[in-house]
Amino acid sequence: MSISQELYPSEEDFLYEEEVLRNPNSLKLWWRYLIARSEAPFKKRAIIYERALKALPGSYKLWHAYLRERLEIVRNLPVTHSQYETLNNTFERALATMHKMPRIWIMYLTSLTQQKLITKTRRTFDRALCALPVTQHDRIWEPYLIFVSQKGCPIETSLRVYRRYLKYDPSHIEDFIDFLIASELWQEAAERLAGVLNDDQFHSIKGKTKHRLWLELCDLLTQHAKEISGLNVDAIIRGGVKKFTDEVGRLWTSLADYYIRRGLLEKARDIFEEGITTVIRVRDFSVIFDAYSQFEESMLLIRMETVDDSDDQDGEENALEKDEEEEDDDKLDIGKLEKSLSSFWLKDDNDVDLRLARFENLMERRPELANSVLLRQNPHNVEQWHRRVKLFEDPTKQIITYTEAVKTVDPMKAVGKPHTLWVAFAKLYESHKDVANARVIFDKAVQVNYKTVDHLASVWCEWAEMELRHKNFKGALELMRRATAEPSVEVRRRVAADGNEPVQMKLHKSLKLWAFYVDLEESLGTLQSTREVYEKILDHKIATPQIIINYAMLLEDNKYFEDAFKVYERGVKIFKYPHVKDIWITYLSKFVKRYGKSKLERARELFENAVQTAPADYVKTLYLQYASLEENYGLAKGAMQVYNQAAKAVPDNEKLGMYEIYIARAAEIFGVPKTREIYEQAIESGLPEKDLKTMCLRYAELEKSLGEIDRSRALLKHASQFSDPRTDIEFWTKWHEFEVQHGNEDTFREMLRVKRSVTTSYSQTHFILPEYLMQKDQMQTTLEEAKDVLKKAGIEEDEMAALERKVLPPSTTDSGAMKRLGFVSAGTVNGGEPGIAAANKEDIDLPDEGESDEEQEIAQKEVPAAVFGALGARKREEDEAEAAAGEVGDNKLGALERFKRMRAQ
Repeated sequence: MSISQELYPSEEDFLYEEEVLRNPNSLKLWWRYLIARSEAPFKKRAIIYERALKALPGSYKLWHAYLRERLEIVRNLPVTHSQYETLNNTFERALATMHKMPRIWIMYLTSLTQQKLITKTRRTFDRALCALPVTQHDRIWEPYLIFVSQKGCPIETSLRVYRRYLKYDPSHIEDFIDFLIASELWQEAAERLAGVLNDDQFHSIKGKTKHRLWLELCDLLTQHAKEISGLNVDAIIRGGVKKFTDEVGRLWTSLADYYIRRGLLEKARDIFEEGITTVIRVRDFSVIFDAYSQFEESMLLIRMETVDDSDDQDGEENALEKDEEEEDDDKLDIGKLEKSLSSFWLKDDNDVDLRLARFENLMERRPELANSVLLRQNPHNVEQWHRRVKLFEDPTKQIITYTEAVKTVDPMKAVGKPHTLWVAFAKLYESHKDVANARVIFDKAVQVNYKTVDHLASVWCEWAEMELRHKNFKGALELMRRATAEPSVEVRRRVAADGNEPVQMKLHKSLKLWAFYVDLEESLGTLQSTREVYEKILDHKIATPQIIINYAMLLEDNKYFEDAFKVYERGVKIFKYPHVKDIWITYLSKFVKRYGKSKLERARELFENAVQTAPADYVKTLYLQYASLEENYGLAKGAMQVYNQAAKAVPDNEKLGMYEIYIARAAEIFGVPKTREIYEQAIESGLPEKDLKTMCLRYAELEKSLGEIDRSRALLKHASQFSDPRTDIEFWTKWHEFEVQHGNEDTFREMLRVKRSVTTSYSQTHFILPEYLMQKDQMQTTLEEAKDVLKKAGIEEDEMAALERKVLPPSTTDSGAMKRLGFVSAGTVNGGEPGIAAANKEDIDLPDEGESDEEQEIAQKEVPAAVFGALGARKREEDEAEAAAGEVGDNKLGALERFKRMRAQ
C-alpha cells in the first residue's frame, strides 16, 4: 500500500526530524515537533504521535494528548464507524503502559459507555478496578453506576454491580434503594429499607431523617402489598405509630390500605376502628375518619353495582328455569335443589342494606368519636364529659357515661368544676322520678375529696335544693345540720396523723353553706334556731357585712331592737373600712329612726365615734346623716358645727360640694348674710384653684344681689389670678358684663389692667419667642412671620389692645407710629415732636417724695443686638427711619423716665 506524499516530512519538518533522529528519547523535542505541526492534518500528526510513543511508550503526556485528539475525531461520528474500533485499539495499547493512570481509564470507559458495548464496558470497568489502587476506586465507581443505570443494561448486571459497590461504600445504600424502586424491585427495596431503619448507626448522606425513611417504607409496603412478602407489615407500621406520634393518622390509614390491597376488607375495617379509638389528636382523627368513610362508601357503591348486574342475570336464569320446571315437574333434580339452597338468605351476597346501615352508623358516631379523642387528650376535662352526655338520648347510655366520668375524673387534676358531674348525675335520676338513687348519688358525691371547699359546699346545697323541690323540708334542714357540723376531736386527730386533710374537715367554715343554711332557717325554722345559726356564723368568724345587716334586720323585724343594735355594734368592731361603711350607715339610720329625739346624746356619741374612725373618703355620708339628726332633733347651731367639721374633714375633691350644702343649709336656717362667713372660710380653706374660682364667683353673685358692688368687684379681682384669659373666657366675660352694668371708666380700666397682668403671668410663650426667633436668624424673620408663629402656637391677637382702642379717645398721632412686639403699652406714643407725649389716662400716680428721682440720672444700657436676631435688625431699621424723620422721642427711654416726663407735663 502506497503512502500519500503529504504524509511525508516536508522541508519545514527537516529541522525537527534531524533533532528527533539525533535524540529520539527527548519528550521536549517530540512535543515541540507536535506543537509546530498543530495545523497539519490529523493523519500526519497521528504518524508523529505513533513515532513518538514508539520511542517513549511510558509518556503520559503523549498518550493523553493523542487519545484526546482521537476522541475529538470520533465525536460526531456514529458509534458503528470504524474509527471507534481504531480508538479502542489505541486505548488498549495505551493501557498496556498507562494501566495505573485513572484518567486514561475514565476516558476509555466513558467512550465505551457511549458506544453501548455492554459486555466489553463491564469487563473494562472490572479491569480498571483491578488495576487501580483502592484509594482511586471512587473515581471509577461513579461512571460505573451511571453505566449500569442506563436503559438497556440487564437488570441482573445492575444488581450485581450495585451489590459490589455497597461492599465498597455501604453509605450509598439510599442510591441502591432508589434504583430498586425505579426498577420496580419492590421486595428487595423494602428489605433494604427495613435494614436501614434497623441500623441505629446509619446516617443518611441525603439528609433524610428516620421519620421520612419510615414513611417511605410504609408507603412502599402499602402500595405494593401483593408484591412484597416476608415482612411483618403490621408490626412495622404499628412500631411507627408508637415511635412517630406526629403522623399517627397517616400510618393507620396506610396499614388499613395495606389490608385493603390484600383483599382483607374486614381486617381493614378493624384497623380503621382501632385507629379512630386510639388517636389523641383531632387532626389524626379527621384523617382516619375521612379515609374510613370513603372506604365504606366505595364498598357500598361497588356492592350496589354488582347486585344490579346479578339481578339482571338472575332474571334471565329464572325465566329459563321456569320453562324447564314446567317440562320436568315430576322429576327430582339434585342440581336444582343445591342451587336453591345456595340462594338461601344466609348465603345471600346481597348485603347492601347491611353495608348501608354500617355506613350510616359510622356517620352518626362521628360526634361521639370526636369527643372521645378530646377526652383521651385530657380525661379530666369536665366540660367534655358534659358534652358527651348530651350526645346521647338514651338514659341508659347517659347513666353509663356519667358513671364513667365520675370514676375517671380526678378532682385534683380536673379542668373545670368536677362537682357538676355528680350534680348532673343526680339530677338525671331526679328527672326520671328516681329520687332514691339521686340521694345515693349525692351521698357518694359528698364523700369525694374535692380540690376546694366551695365545690363540696355546692354539692350539699344542690342536695338540699332537691329535697326542697320534693317538699322534704325537714330533710333539707337535717342535711344542712350534717354539713355544718364541726368534726370531732377524734376525727381531727386521725386526719392529722394521716397528714392529708380532706376538704370535709374545712366544710364547717364554708360561708356559702352557712348562708344557705341560714336562709333555710329563716324560711322554715324558728326565730331561736335562726339566731343560733347566726351566732355560730359569728363564732366561726366567717360573717360578712351583709350577714351582719341581715341578722340585725331579722331581730328588728321581730321587735328585738336592742339586740339588733348589739349586732351592729359587733359588726363595726369586727370589720374595718371600706367594708364597715354599710354597717355604720344602716346602724345609724335605724337608730335615729327608732329613737329619734329620745336618745339624742347616745345618737351623738354614735355619730362622733363613726366619723372619728372613718377615713376622709367615706366620712361625707356620715356627716350628712349627723347634720340631719341635729337639724331634725337637735339645735341648728349644732348642725352648723357638724357641717363645719364635715367641710374640713372631707378630701379636697369633695370640699366644694360640702361647702355648697353647708351654705345652702345656713342660708335656709339663718339667712343669706350668715353665709358670708362660710364663703370666706371656704376661700381661705385651701380649695383647688378651679373650685376656689367657682366659690369666688358665687360669693360675688351673692354680694351683687345684696348690693355690695365693691365687695363683689374685689372678689372678682381675687378670682382673676386663677383664670387664664386665653382659656377661661367665661370668667372674664362675666367680669366684663359686671363692669358694664355696675362699673365706671376707672373700674373698667382696672379690669383691663388686671387682665393684662394675668395674661402676662400665664403667657410663657412671650419669653420663649425671642429665643425661637434667634434660631431663625439666617431666615430673616419678619414681624409678620412672628405673628404667624404666635397663631400656630394657639395665641390669639391681643384682645386687650382692641378694647383699649374702644375706650381711649382717638389719638392724634401719625398713622406711621408702630407698636413694639411683646410690649403692652400704657398709653400711646406721640409720633410728632420729640419729647412731647399724649396724656395717659391710665398713668400710675407715684408718691412725691422730693425731686431726688428727677435729679438722679439712671444709667441706660442698650440690649445687645444679637439677642433679637433678625427681629432686632428689623427694629433698628425702623428706629433709623424714625430718627431721620425726627421722631425719636421717648422710644429709647425707660418706663420710669416716661412717667417723670408725663408728670412734668
